[in-house]
Amino acid sequence: MAFAELLEHVGSLGRFQVFQIISLVIPIICLNPHILLENFTAAIPNYHCRLPLLDNATASLNITRGLGPDALLRVFIPLDKHQKPESCHHYLRPQWQLLELNASVPNASEADTEPCLDGWIYDRSDFTSTIVSEWDMVCDWQFLKPMAQSIFMAGIMIGALICGPVSDRFGRRLVLSCCYLHLSITGSCCAFVPNFSLYCCLRFLSAFAVAGIMMNTGILMMEWTKTQAGATVMTINSLAFSFGQAFLSGVAYALRDWRSLQLTVSVPFFFFFLSSWWLAESARWLIITGKTDRGLHALKRVAGMNGKKDARDTLTMEIVLSTMQDELMVTKTQHSMVDLFRTPGLRKRFCCMLSVWFAYSFTFYGVILDLQSLGSNIFLLQVLFGAIDIPSNMAAFFAMNHLGRRITQAGSLFFGGLCILANTLIPQELQILRVTLAVLGMGFVGSAYNTLVVYSSELFPTVLRMTAIGGVQITARLGSILGPLLRLLGQFNPLLPLLIYGGVSVIMGPIALLLPETLNLPLPDTIQDVESRDHRIKGAEQGESTVKLTRL
Repeated sequence: MAFAELLEHVGSLGRFQVFQIISLVIPIICLNPHILLENFTAAIPNYHCRLPLLDNATASLNITRGLGPDALLRVFIPLDKHQKPESCHHYLRPQWQLLELNASVPNASEADTEPCLDGWIYDRSDFTSTIVSEWDMVCDWQFLKPMAQSIFMAGIMIGALICGPVSDRFGRRLVLSCCYLHLSITGSCCAFVPNFSLYCCLRFLSAFAVAGIMMNTGILMMEWTKTQAGATVMTINSLAFSFGQAFLSGVAYALRDWRSLQLTVSVPFFFFFLSSWWLAESARWLIITGKTDRGLHALKRVAGMNGKKDARDTLTMEIVLSTMQDELMVTKTQHSMVDLFRTPGLRKRFCCMLSVWFAYSFTFYGVILDLQSLGSNIFLLQVLFGAIDIPSNMAAFFAMNHLGRRITQAGSLFFGGLCILANTLIPQELQILRVTLAVLGMGFVGSAYNTLVVYSSELFPTVLRMTAIGGVQITARLGSILGPLLRLLGQFNPLLPLLIYGGVSVIMGPIALLLPETLNLPLPDTIQDVESRDHRIKGAEQGESTVKLTRL
């Protein structure tokens, strides 16, 4: 915790921090579209069976009798229970007699229809091309869309598992720069793939980089800023994700071809890779890991940018070593994820955060990656989800600073789950009310993310911070993998996915109340910092209990 003194000496919230935060936030705006991209690149257009008989110009003149498209659909395609053209079946023989009926036509029997054997015709009024229409991911193959989304989330999970320890070993900035380059290459190549299998492979590799960018961006912000401003900078980080949702909607509205959209959101990361080399490595990490000379150089650079010339000139290796003496003595040994389970304080923190991160990701990605189930205008819905994030993140910021991290964390997930559960009681006909509840629920869940990134950074020591965050990201991504797949249960009961999403959030969100409060406390640097702090809290609680019993 002594690093806070050094940071305050060179400037903990000055010109350097402003430039650093801006440089880290702009890529986040372009990163979020990669996570939500398949709301548009994998949008499911209206479709029905292709009928080769009608594709033959000579035959069609004799058979169609000059009828319009609507009349032909009535003759060749049965209606579903909503009186719309069936997507996956067509009549064995033309039903000309149906043209004479004025009332609604009942569904044809199974003997009168057969599955689509010659492909499908897609409505291209909204999207000229999606991966669904290009590779026929419909009917018996409709499970491929949630599978592709889950594969991407699996890539984030593996990326978090690897990037966390690697960042603790080789540095935050180096891993961040490599991830920028990695995403730019794999994301751009994904726009030119010829088949679904290769598409999934490249999306998986892109997700690996997405995990590294998300984790290292937040940690670089936190470790270069004073503790009191931690919630502020992470709220800015969360707002960047919100603007990213609106940015994705605007780009997708302008580019209706999935390959063009994929390429557009990937190319900017080439520039982010080049510009990332001016970013400063975390001096906190450099000093704690024994790279004291580089840490001193980084601190002097920050002092110069923040206008503290006296601090830059007077700061020496002796001052750094004397200030961080206790931390450096403890951190000579290498740490791994096993250390998160060695002491009771860290073990409790890590296990609780595993549950809370799972509840957030499972609920958030399960709902937000299926916009088409909430309404027909997915462009507007994406903007609304991004717009509600702005006031919800601001509300989370004020709640964290006044009510504390624990209550804000538990309350945001709990009330978000309640809104989702309430949506199961609203009839499908009341679309405006359903969308309103969904947007409100996502606002609460979005505020949970803002709190999570702040809380996670403050709970774990510097020597294990990235390892711990990489660990909790495993369960977070497990939730994001299961979330899209759970939608397949909607084939049996449309309300079942929403019931599970909301139930998980309501039940697991309050687990955060078991964690210690970190409001206005400095970031811990070592395992001993965590344990001694927990002992003080436990002792204070026992002292209060003793006083109460004595009074009785």
